[in-house]
Amino acid sequence: MSNMGAVTNQMIEEIGTIVNNGLDTHGALHILKLIEGPHYSKNFMEEMSLYSELLPMGREKPFTQEQRYLHFLWDTFDKLPICLNANFSIIFRRLIAERLFKKCGVGFISEENFRFNFGQYIEVGDFVFFNRGVFIDSKGGVTIGNNVGITEDVRIFTHSHSESSHIIREYKPVVIKDYAKIYTGAVILPGVTIGEQAIVASHSLVTKDVPANTLVAGMPAQVVRERKTDGKSGDELDHIWLF
Repeated sequence: MSNMGAVTNQMIEEIGTIVNNGLDTHGALHILKLIEGPHYSKNFMEEMSLYSELLPMGREKPFTQEQRYLHFLWDTFDKLPICLNANFSIIFRRLIAERLFKKCGVGFISEENFRFNFGQYIEVGDFVFFNRGVFIDSKGGVTIGNNVGITEDVRIFTHSHSESSHIIREYKPVVIKDYAKIYTGAVILPGVTIGEQAIVASHSLVTKDVPANTLVAGMPAQVVRERKTDGKSGDELDHIWLF
């Protein structure tokens, strides 16, 4: 193993220990130092508020200190040069997600600039992949099955507002089932379920449930045809995102 590889593994092990023991102020500051992030005082860390905490949901269900720091580290990390080191960044984000998400299965991969407002309402299964620029509004809950791929700049929403009063909100969960793929720039609206092995084409606006094993496209999205599987299903579909 190269010296660089040994250093990376040592950092991952140290960060994992800190995160898994329950993240406090001291631990968050130490992780920032390890990843060569900005220096902040103890008072700054303990007094800061995140944007999500100023939203109605953030007031109704306040973050714990640990959740606040996990969100903060997730967003801070993507602004640092170290986030470009895939050997480190994939595992770093996985460590955060395993502690912050409501559920995070094995083999989780997130590329840079994946944003969410309430990680604690996200559930992901095994071998889920998020490409760059994904945004999830998770207030109403998002459940993602196994071996799902979500590509660049996808947007998922789980709440809407009354037209007569912006403070009146309605929350509806989004469910994406096993082996589905959501392609670049697609938008999924509240209350939608994407069926198993379904494909959402690029730049589609999904306003209603997507049947299993279909491809949908358009604005609004409509079923175009069945997915071309050549008789394959499940793991045979080779949902392998990175080697």
